[in-house]
Amino acid sequence: MSRVYAVANQKGGVGKTTTVVNVGAYLAAADKRVLLIDIDPQANATSSLGIDKNALRRSIYDVIIAGKPLQSVLLLTKRVGLDLVPSAPALAGAEIELVNMMAREHRLRNALASIRDRYDYVFIDCPPSLGLLTVNALAAADEVIIPVQCEYLPMEGLAQLLHTIELVRINLNPSLGIRGLLMTMYDARTSLAQQVVEEVRRHFPDKTFQTIVPRSVRLSEAPSYGEPIVDYAPHSPGGMAYQALAHEIMNSN
Repeated sequence: MSRVYAVANQKGGVGKTTTVVNVGAYLAAADKRVLLIDIDPQANATSSLGIDKNALRRSIYDVIIAGKPLQSVLLLTKRVGLDLVPSAPALAGAEIELVNMMAREHRLRNALASIRDRYDYVFIDCPPSLGLLTVNALAAADEVIIPVQCEYLPMEGLAQLLHTIELVRINLNPSLGIRGLLMTMYDARTSLAQQVVEEVRRHFPDKTFQTIVPRSVRLSEAPSYGEPIVDYAPHSPGGMAYQALAHEIMNSN
Protein backbone atom coordinates (compact mmCIF):
# COMPACT_ATOMS: atom_id res chain seq x y z
CA MET A 1 0.00 0.00 0.00
CA SER A 2 1.56 3.28 -1.08
CA ARG A 3 1.82 6.29 1.18
CA VAL A 4 1.58 9.85 -0.13
CA TYR A 5 3.28 12.59 1.86
CA ALA A 6 2.96 16.32 1.27
CA VAL A 7 6.03 18.13 2.59
CA ALA A 8 4.66 21.55 3.43
CA ASN A 9 5.38 24.80 5.23
CA GLN A 10 4.44 28.25 3.98
CA LYS A 11 7.77 29.55 5.25
CA GLY A 12 10.50 29.37 2.63
CA GLY A 13 13.98 28.07 3.34
CA VAL A 14 13.05 25.57 6.04
CA GLY A 15 14.21 22.45 4.20
CA LYS A 16 11.18 21.18 2.30
CA THR A 17 13.00 20.45 -0.94
CA THR A 18 16.08 19.12 0.86
CA THR A 19 13.85 16.74 2.78
CA VAL A 20 11.88 15.53 -0.26
CA VAL A 21 14.97 14.88 -2.38
CA ASN A 22 17.10 13.25 0.28
CA VAL A 23 14.63 11.13 2.17
CA GLY A 24 13.28 9.96 -1.21
CA ALA A 25 16.76 9.00 -2.36
CA TYR A 26 17.50 7.09 0.84
CA LEU A 27 14.24 5.18 0.55
CA ALA A 28 15.11 4.31 -3.06
CA ALA A 29 18.54 3.16 -1.84
CA ALA A 30 16.66 0.84 0.52
CA ASP A 31 14.98 -0.78 -2.51
CA LYS A 32 11.72 1.12 -2.17
CA ARG A 33 9.88 2.51 -5.19
CA VAL A 34 9.68 6.26 -4.74
CA LEU A 35 8.02 9.06 -6.71
CA LEU A 36 8.84 12.72 -6.12
CA ILE A 37 6.34 15.32 -7.35
CA ASP A 38 7.66 18.86 -7.59
CA ILE A 39 4.80 21.38 -7.47
CA ASP A 40 6.91 24.36 -6.48
CA PRO A 41 7.24 26.84 -9.38
CA GLN A 42 10.85 27.43 -8.33
CA ALA A 43 11.48 23.79 -9.36
CA ASN A 44 14.27 23.32 -6.84
CA ALA A 45 13.62 19.61 -6.38
CA THR A 46 13.86 19.20 -10.14
CA SER A 47 17.17 21.08 -10.31
CA SER A 48 18.52 19.25 -7.25
CA LEU A 49 18.28 15.99 -9.19
CA GLY A 50 20.32 17.35 -12.10
CA ILE A 51 17.42 18.15 -14.44
CA ASP A 52 17.33 21.43 -16.37
CA LYS A 53 13.90 22.89 -15.61
CA ASN A 54 14.15 25.26 -18.58
CA ALA A 55 14.68 22.44 -21.08
CA LEU A 56 11.62 20.38 -20.18
CA ARG A 57 8.94 19.83 -22.81
CA ARG A 58 6.35 18.89 -20.17
CA SER A 59 6.04 19.26 -16.43
CA ILE A 60 3.52 19.05 -13.60
CA TYR A 61 2.00 22.22 -15.08
CA ASP A 62 0.70 20.18 -18.02
CA VAL A 63 -0.87 17.70 -15.61
CA ILE A 64 -2.59 20.19 -13.32
CA ILE A 65 -3.65 22.76 -15.92
CA ALA A 66 -3.93 20.82 -19.19
CA GLY A 67 -5.04 17.50 -17.72
CA LYS A 68 -2.20 15.45 -19.19
CA PRO A 69 -1.61 12.01 -17.61
CA LEU A 70 0.96 12.02 -14.83
CA GLN A 71 2.73 9.16 -16.58
CA SER A 72 3.36 11.35 -19.62
CA VAL A 73 5.61 13.77 -17.70
CA LEU A 74 7.37 11.30 -15.42
CA LEU A 75 11.18 11.20 -15.57
CA LEU A 76 13.66 8.61 -14.37
CA THR A 77 16.50 9.93 -12.22
CA LYS A 78 20.06 8.67 -11.88
CA ARG A 79 19.06 6.89 -8.68
CA VAL A 80 17.37 3.56 -9.46
CA GLY A 81 13.91 3.40 -7.92
CA LEU A 82 13.55 7.18 -7.70
CA ASP A 83 11.23 8.79 -10.27
CA LEU A 84 10.35 12.46 -10.66
CA VAL A 85 7.43 14.49 -11.89
CA PRO A 86 9.27 17.75 -12.58
CA SER A 87 8.21 21.34 -12.16
CA ALA A 88 8.95 24.26 -14.47
CA PRO A 89 8.68 28.06 -14.40
CA ALA A 90 5.32 27.89 -16.23
CA LEU A 91 3.78 26.66 -12.98
CA ALA A 92 4.08 30.18 -11.56
CA GLY A 93 0.82 31.15 -13.26
CA ALA A 94 -1.07 28.04 -12.21
CA GLU A 95 -2.60 29.57 -9.09
CA ILE A 96 -4.49 32.08 -11.24
CA GLU A 97 -5.41 29.55 -13.93
CA LEU A 98 -6.81 27.12 -11.35
CA VAL A 99 -9.28 29.61 -9.91
CA ASN A 100 -12.06 29.00 -12.45
CA MET A 101 -11.46 25.27 -12.98
CA MET A 102 -13.89 22.57 -11.88
CA ALA A 103 -12.68 20.48 -8.93
CA ARG A 104 -9.62 22.71 -8.80
CA GLU A 105 -8.46 21.39 -5.42
CA HIS A 106 -8.44 17.78 -6.63
CA ARG A 107 -6.48 18.11 -9.89
CA LEU A 108 -3.37 16.48 -8.46
CA ARG A 109 -5.24 13.85 -6.48
CA ASN A 110 -7.15 12.72 -9.57
CA ALA A 111 -3.99 12.62 -11.70
CA LEU A 112 -2.06 10.66 -9.08
CA ALA A 113 -4.77 8.02 -8.67
CA SER A 114 -3.76 6.17 -11.84
CA ILE A 115 -0.14 5.54 -10.83
CA ARG A 116 0.23 5.86 -7.06
CA ASP A 117 0.06 2.11 -6.45
CA ARG A 118 3.18 1.60 -8.55
CA TYR A 119 5.14 3.21 -5.72
CA ASP A 120 5.79 2.51 -2.07
CA TYR A 121 6.17 6.20 -1.30
CA VAL A 122 5.14 9.43 -2.99
CA PHE A 123 6.53 12.76 -1.76
CA ILE A 124 5.10 16.10 -2.91
CA ASP A 125 7.36 19.14 -2.61
CA CYS A 126 5.07 22.10 -1.93
CA PRO A 127 5.70 25.78 -2.66
CA PRO A 128 6.28 28.21 0.24
CA SER A 129 2.67 29.38 0.36
CA LEU A 130 -0.79 28.14 1.33
CA GLY A 131 -2.32 28.68 -2.12
CA LEU A 132 -4.09 26.30 -4.47
CA LEU A 133 -0.96 24.32 -5.35
CA THR A 134 -0.34 23.48 -1.70
CA VAL A 135 -4.04 22.74 -1.22
CA ASN A 136 -3.83 20.33 -4.18
CA ALA A 137 -0.94 18.57 -2.47
CA LEU A 138 -2.79 18.35 0.85
CA ALA A 139 -5.91 17.04 -0.87
CA ALA A 140 -3.84 14.32 -2.57
CA ALA A 141 -1.80 13.28 0.48
CA ASP A 142 -2.33 10.71 3.18
CA GLU A 143 -0.14 12.62 5.62
CA VAL A 144 1.84 15.83 5.94
CA ILE A 145 5.50 16.18 6.90
CA ILE A 146 6.25 19.67 8.24
CA PRO A 147 9.90 20.81 8.27
CA VAL A 148 10.47 23.37 11.02
CA GLN A 149 13.65 25.41 11.07
CA CYS A 150 15.23 25.55 14.53
CA GLU A 151 14.73 29.29 14.92
CA TYR A 152 12.03 31.46 16.47
CA LEU A 153 10.34 33.06 13.45
CA PRO A 154 9.50 29.79 11.61
CA MET A 155 7.51 28.77 14.71
CA GLU A 156 5.15 31.71 14.26
CA GLY A 157 3.67 30.39 11.01
CA LEU A 158 3.09 26.89 12.32
CA ALA A 159 -0.36 27.64 13.72
CA GLN A 160 -1.51 29.00 10.33
CA LEU A 161 -0.30 25.88 8.55
CA LEU A 162 -2.01 23.61 11.07
CA HIS A 163 -5.23 25.59 10.59
CA THR A 164 -5.00 25.12 6.81
CA ILE A 165 -4.42 21.38 7.25
CA GLU A 166 -7.52 21.20 9.45
CA LEU A 167 -9.61 23.06 6.86
CA VAL A 168 -8.45 20.67 4.14
CA ARG A 169 -9.29 17.73 6.39
CA ILE A 170 -12.80 19.04 7.02
CA ASN A 171 -13.62 20.10 3.47
CA LEU A 172 -11.50 18.07 1.04
CA ASN A 173 -9.61 15.14 2.53
CA PRO A 174 -11.08 13.67 5.75
CA SER A 175 -8.31 11.10 6.11
CA LEU A 176 -5.45 13.63 6.01
CA GLY A 177 -3.10 13.27 8.97
CA ILE A 178 0.14 14.79 10.21
CA ARG A 179 3.02 12.32 9.99
CA GLY A 180 5.36 14.55 11.89
CA LEU A 181 7.22 17.78 12.42
CA LEU A 182 10.85 17.59 11.32
CA MET A 183 13.35 19.84 13.03
CA THR A 184 15.82 21.16 10.44
CA MET A 185 18.91 23.37 10.29
CA TYR A 186 19.77 22.55 13.89
CA ASP A 187 22.86 24.30 15.24
CA ALA A 188 24.03 22.66 18.45
CA ARG A 189 26.12 25.73 19.29
CA THR A 190 23.05 27.87 20.01
CA SER A 191 20.73 27.61 22.98
CA LEU A 192 17.85 28.92 20.82
CA ALA A 193 17.94 25.82 18.60
CA GLN A 194 17.63 23.54 21.61
CA GLN A 195 14.82 25.67 23.02
CA VAL A 196 12.87 25.45 19.76
CA VAL A 197 13.26 21.66 19.67
CA GLU A 198 12.07 21.39 23.28
CA GLU A 199 9.08 23.65 22.64
CA VAL A 200 7.97 21.73 19.54
CA ARG A 201 8.31 18.40 21.33
CA ARG A 202 6.38 19.73 24.31
CA HIS A 203 3.46 20.86 22.13
CA PHE A 204 3.58 17.88 19.71
CA PRO A 205 5.04 15.00 21.73
CA ASP A 206 3.64 12.30 19.45
CA LYS A 207 4.04 14.20 16.19
CA THR A 208 7.72 15.15 16.16
CA PHE A 209 10.34 13.01 14.44
CA GLN A 210 13.18 11.78 16.60
CA THR A 211 15.57 12.66 13.79
CA ILE A 212 16.94 16.20 13.86
CA VAL A 213 18.58 17.49 10.67
CA PRO A 214 21.66 19.62 11.41
CA ARG A 215 23.00 22.54 9.46
CA SER A 216 25.32 20.97 6.92
CA VAL A 217 27.60 22.39 4.26
CA ARG A 218 27.35 19.14 2.32
CA LEU A 219 23.55 19.34 2.22
CA SER A 220 23.86 22.83 0.77
CA GLU A 221 26.44 21.77 -1.82
CA ALA A 222 24.76 18.62 -3.12
CA PRO A 223 22.05 20.32 -5.26
CA SER A 224 24.69 22.21 -7.24
CA TYR A 225 26.03 18.82 -8.35
CA GLY A 226 22.56 17.52 -9.15
CA GLU A 227 22.88 14.75 -6.57
CA PRO A 228 21.06 13.75 -3.39
CA ILE A 229 23.20 13.52 -0.28
CA VAL A 230 23.21 9.69 -0.40
CA ASP A 231 25.35 9.96 -3.54
CA TYR A 232 27.25 13.17 -2.77
CA ALA A 233 28.25 12.78 0.89
CA PRO A 234 26.43 9.90 2.61
CA HIS A 235 28.67 9.93 5.69
CA SER A 236 28.22 13.65 6.38
CA PRO A 237 26.04 14.66 9.36
CA GLY A 238 23.27 15.69 6.98
CA GLY A 239 23.51 12.42 5.08
CA MET A 240 23.31 10.37 8.24
CA ALA A 241 20.34 12.41 9.47
CA TYR A 242 18.30 11.79 6.32
CA GLN A 243 19.19 8.11 6.39
CA ALA A 244 17.82 8.00 9.95
CA LEU A 245 14.67 9.84 8.86
CA ALA A 246 14.13 7.34 6.04
CA HIS A 247 14.34 4.52 8.59
CA GLU A 248 11.83 6.31 10.85
CA ILE A 249 9.39 6.58 7.98
CA MET A 250 9.84 2.97 6.93
CA ASN A 251 9.46 1.67 10.48
CA SER A 252 6.24 3.61 11.01
CA ASN A 253 4.36 1.90 8.18
